[in-house]
Amino acid sequence: MRRKIVAGNWKMNKNVIDAQQLMIQLLSYKNNNATNCEVWIAPPSLYLMMAKDIFEKDEIGVFSQDMSEHESGAYTGEISADMLESIDATGSLIGHSERRQYHGETDSHCNRKIKLALDKGLIPVYCNGETLEQRKAGQHFEVVKNQTEVALFTLSAEEIKKVVIAYEPVWAIGTGETASPEQAQEIHAHIRSIIAAKYGQEVADEISILYGGSVKPDNAKEIFSQPDIDGGLIGGAALKLEDFSKIIEAFN
Repeated sequence: MRRKIVAGNWKMNKNVIDAQQLMIQLLSYKNNNATNCEVWIAPPSLYLMMAKDIFEKDEIGVFSQDMSEHESGAYTGEISADMLESIDATGSLIGHSERRQYHGETDSHCNRKIKLALDKGLIPVYCNGETLEQRKAGQHFEVVKNQTEVALFTLSAEEIKKVVIAYEPVWAIGTGETASPEQAQEIHAHIRSIIAAKYGQEVADEISILYGGSVKPDNAKEIFSQPDIDGGLIGGAALKLEDFSKIIEAFN
């Protein structure tokens, strides 16, 4: 059985008091409700240690929103895999569309980050997906194929099984647009088939692939019911416990 995951990406939101309050609310919810999926959050880096203190029994996975491709050194503002390991973080998002758009991240950068994360025992959540222009041009299958191959295909079969993939249709992030469950399933199945062609179906069937395009309480159940969608990477709806908990409950 592939792991089922609902992960909240907080992006650049919440002051320290509000962040702490949401973490405590989330912990209380998790402790008082049976859930049929793993629950992860990726708060701003400033709050990672606070999150680890609050979720001390690992009830909820704690991820950074990014990490450096370098092991250490004069890279002001960066966070290394070693730093994340030292606070017992669960893993890191890698290659989020906003990192690509605003910081020029490439799949080659992502490949180096993924390998460093795996070396430190961290779970890399590799994000990929096409822009609106690429989808309109009918390039979405090729774009996602190239992203997957460049970022992941230097890994061994054992390594790639430890990666979680988050498919993000960039045109459906923060726009109010959402890919239909059928559109999302089509790309998720495509990603799995690309991995199967390289590593075999058994390996591909072990990898969790999350959907990261404006999942909300009212569409989560239908999206998560698709055979190749193993959960969601949630943005805005992760910032309110009421919304995030309803998405978690889509697996109940």
